[in-house]
Amino acid sequence: MTAPSSTDANDQPAVPFYDAIYGRFDKDVYREIRRGVWGDDFGQNSWITAAEQDRFLEWCAVGAQHRLLDVACGSGGPAVRIAERTGAAVTGVDVHADGIAAARNYAAARNLAASTTFVVHDAGRKLEFADASFDVLVCIDAINHLPDRPRVLADWCRVLRPGGSLVFTDPIVVTGPLTAEEIAIRASIGFFQFVPRETNPRLLAEAGFEVRQCEDLTPAVAEIAGSWHRQRKLRSTDLLRLEGEQTYKGQQRFLEVACRLARERRLSRFAYFAIKTS
Repeated sequence: MTAPSSTDANDQPAVPFYDAIYGRFDKDVYREIRRGVWGDDFGQNSWITAAEQDRFLEWCAVGAQHRLLDVACGSGGPAVRIAERTGAAVTGVDVHADGIAAARNYAAARNLAASTTFVVHDAGRKLEFADASFDVLVCIDAINHLPDRPRVLADWCRVLRPGGSLVFTDPIVVTGPLTAEEIAIRASIGFFQFVPRETNPRLLAEAGFEVRQCEDLTPAVAEIAGSWHRQRKLRSTDLLRLEGEQTYKGQQRFLEVACRLARERRLSRFAYFAIKTS
C-alpha cells in the first residue's frame, strides 16, 4: 500500500492509519478494540470477518497441497489463520515493515513460522516471484491502494499457475453520488483508486481471468466501521495518548464516513472469485 501525502484533496489532512496501528499492534488497547469489533481477534485490520474468510477459502478449495500468496497482508493475522486452518504454505507481502514484523511475530507465537513467509514489498510494484509460483492469490481490501490496476491484475495472473484461483475484495466501488469532501475523507489514509462497478469484471477478463463469483459485501463495511468507531471512542483517553489528537480524530472521521457511505450504498464493497484461464 502507498503511504499518504501530507494533505489530501479538499484540504483533508492525511491520516497515518496503517502506520499508527501496526507499530502498536500488540498493545492491549488495540487487542480490546479488535475483540470488541470482530469478536474473534485473529489480527485482522480490514473489513474481513472469520466467516467471510472461510467462505473465500471454500471458493478456492484451499488445501495443504497449495501455495497461497496474500497480497498486502498487513499484520498477517488473516494469512496465519489460513495456514493454520488449511495447512497451505502461505506467503504474505506488504509495504509496511511494522506490519510484516507483527506478522512474523504472530506466526511464531502460533507455531506457524515454518509454513508462513512474510516479505516487505510494495504490492503496487511487480511481485518478486517467478511465473506460476502460486495456486491461490488473495488480496483483501487493498486493491484500491494499488496504482495501475490493469498491470497489477496481469502480474497476479503471471504468478498464478494455470487454473489458479484469485480472490480479492474492493471496498470502494462507486455505486452512488459522492461529494468531494466524502471522497477526500474516505481517501485520507493513503492512495485510493475509486472505480465504477463494471471496472473490475472487465479488467479481470482482460488480464486472463474468468470471474466465477461476485458477491456484494457492503453491509459488512457499515457494521464494522460503525463498531470500530464506537470501540475506539470508548477508549479515547488511551488512544489520544498513543496516537495524538490529529491521528485519533482523523481515524474517527474516516470510520464515520466509511460507515455512512456503506450504509447508504453509495460506496460498496464487492468480493471477486476468478480462475486464471490464460
